[in-house]
Amino acid sequence: MAPRRRATPAPHRNEAARLADQLQSAGYTKRDIARIINRDPSLVSQFYTKNKGAAFVPALTQVLAAIQGAGITDTTALTAIAAGHITRRTTAAGTKARVRTKALLITPTGTGTGRAGAQAIASGSARLRPLIAEAARQELRLAFTVRVARTGFLHASGSRTDSPGIRRDVIQRTDHTEERSYGSATTGGFDAAEFAHRVDQTGGDVTAAVHRWLVETSRIRPGAHITHLEIRTWRPR
Repeated sequence: MAPRRRATPAPHRNEAARLADQLQSAGYTKRDIARIINRDPSLVSQFYTKNKGAAFVPALTQVLAAIQGAGITDTTALTAIAAGHITRRTTAAGTKARVRTKALLITPTGTGTGRAGAQAIASGSARLRPLIAEAARQELRLAFTVRVARTGFLHASGSRTDSPGIRRDVIQRTDHTEERSYGSATTGGFDAAEFAHRVDQTGGDVTAAVHRWLVETSRIRPGAHITHLEIRTWRPR
């Protein structure tokens, strides 16, 4: 008689992983959860593989309560809820631990800046989404600068048809790309709430939202690729 196999015990789930499981049962992906807590999706996976995530338990708890109790499902709103409950972890000495990414901050005057390079662009510039969401919540104005290959733009360098009143004019790079700015305090910029809505329509992909706007307004060719992106905010007078 063949020996019976012992049942493999279920893997241990820490509190962060347990909350992430519940959010996934509610229809959110690991990438969605990462966007809500403003972190890279790989960190959410490490809730399961490396026992990480303790610092995000209060935020995830509040997010889950908002979904189950208040019926809030919009990820932008959930990101804003989570932001108020995320605290930096401490070292063994009791000091604040360093973080790898630069925090996005909007000052009391409404000024905020966020940048995304090539690696972040490839993942949808997710780190810029909380900045845009907070700017929308505060009813701020918004502008952005993009870098695209020169051949990707539909208008000649410096064309006022492309971006009248641009803040820093056109910057040409040695790699045959150009940086062009859209919106400024002088021209009024864009409504951050409207732009946040555009980001929601692309599933939280900031790069795609900017690219769609540039194509719709005949600034770039549909096949043009954004290599760098900067978002700026301010409070209207």
